[in-house]
Amino acid sequence: MADEKREIERKYESDDGGLPDLTGVGGVAAVLDKGLMELDATYYDTADERLAAAALTLRRRTGGSDAGWHLKFPVAPGVRDEIRAPLSDTVPEEIAALVRSRVRNAELIPLVRLRSARDVRHLVDADGTLLAEASVDAVTAERLTGGGGAAQWTEIEVELADDGDPAFLDLVEKRLRKAGLRPSASPSKLARALEQTATEQTATRQAGKEQNPTRQAAPGQAPGRRRGKSKQPAPPETAGDHVLAYLRAQRDALVELDPAVRRDVPDSVHRMRVATRRARSTLRSFRSVLDRAVTDPVGAELKWLAGELGLDRDQEVLAERLRAGLDALPPDLVTGPVHARLTSWAENRHGGAHSRVTGVLDSRRYLALLETLDALLTDPPLRKAAGKQPEKVLAKAVDEDLATLSALVEQAIAAPPGEERDIAVHEARKKAKRTRYAAEAATPALGKPAGSLTKAMKSLTTLLGDHQDSVMTRLTLRELSAVAHAAGESAFTYGVLYGREEARAARAEAELPGLWTEIRSAASG
Repeated sequence: MADEKREIERKYESDDGGLPDLTGVGGVAAVLDKGLMELDATYYDTADERLAAAALTLRRRTGGSDAGWHLKFPVAPGVRDEIRAPLSDTVPEEIAALVRSRVRNAELIPLVRLRSARDVRHLVDADGTLLAEASVDAVTAERLTGGGGAAQWTEIEVELADDGDPAFLDLVEKRLRKAGLRPSASPSKLARALEQTATEQTATRQAGKEQNPTRQAAPGQAPGRRRGKSKQPAPPETAGDHVLAYLRAQRDALVELDPAVRRDVPDSVHRMRVATRRARSTLRSFRSVLDRAVTDPVGAELKWLAGELGLDRDQEVLAERLRAGLDALPPDLVTGPVHARLTSWAENRHGGAHSRVTGVLDSRRYLALLETLDALLTDPPLRKAAGKQPEKVLAKAVDEDLATLSALVEQAIAAPPGEERDIAVHEARKKAKRTRYAAEAATPALGKPAGSLTKAMKSLTTLLGDHQDSVMTRLTLRELSAVAHAAGESAFTYGVLYGREEARAARAEAELPGLWTEIRSAASG
């Protein structure tokens, strides 16, 4: 079973390779010599180095206290989340799943071998508590593909102890810089090894990639980008450039959020679902730019994925809303084991929903969708309008979405209270999201007007979303009430919560006409 650890460390270089005395720095009472470790790590990647392109590292390491498989995700400069699994001969499935959105059907192969002689020091305070581990690593790197190349260097690492204060590393760095050390130019040993062990063959292959920036990019990477070394894509100029840039950002978000969803990181499902919806809305709103004969099937698959992600996300929203509503009730209005029943319901539903979502992410259908998005971005089905200046083309698409939304909001306002209005409000909400995403995509080209519309649509979708959440919460409360009643429990509290949700929806309906008037006035002005 894999476990997870946040790694906060800094790397340094020194001309003499030595570690200065750190006693007295930031409360360091003693520097303890922990001896020499011999570490042997083999780094795995695809033949075209997709993981390295995304600053991910996957290794199998022996020696030291944490032998096993390690997968590291970048979080911020000097901060990575490390997933660990026990030592085995092949990549463990739980680790392989976390890189599947990038690897797809490619094979993970041994890419680089790093052998390090690590001289370890523990920095401890007066109570003997570990503050950080400092080490001097003598590294030998050997490339295992492309004809092989080798390199050697010495570097110094300072890794913060678990739950330590990152400010401590600032104090250590001040002392190290004063002693003549300088921050490493490479973010990781692997990045340095790939650069320094590149043979003429690999260098020639990379030069060919950079001279052909329109080639198929590694999953989740813009064409022509590689470990931050090659030039960034040119700024968008045409209408097609802007639409593709926004669509590419959503594709990248899907790929990057996939591991977080699998790890059940809070809010990751929601963010991945939003990226899916943004991508689908882009294909539908900008039909003058992209040929819908090609994109409609892609949109259908994005709709499928959003629906599957929604099973988990909707459950999460409902559970949070029910808990908040229950916590807000006075104690004398809570009768029976309502808290226990709600907790059991939420846990059972979430466990089942999360298992289903991870199954979807492992499916051939999902991986095929990612491949299709890559192909679409590499060879987009552009229409004539794609080559025009973006101002008129994008503004027209946004205006068309806004006009359709206007009709739906008016219908919702005019509909009689009850199921008919609930449905009308929900339809308006969906269109408001699409209008918001279209305005968002157009903002780099249209500037402040599109940015203001994006904010207005966010306010509108928040109000309409609260109404829809109330509708779904009331349906759930009826189900929970029926189960509680059948079990011989009091259903009184469920009724109280239902009444409060009903009032909440009524308030949203009452606020809608005024908000919509403000939005229309701002848009026309």
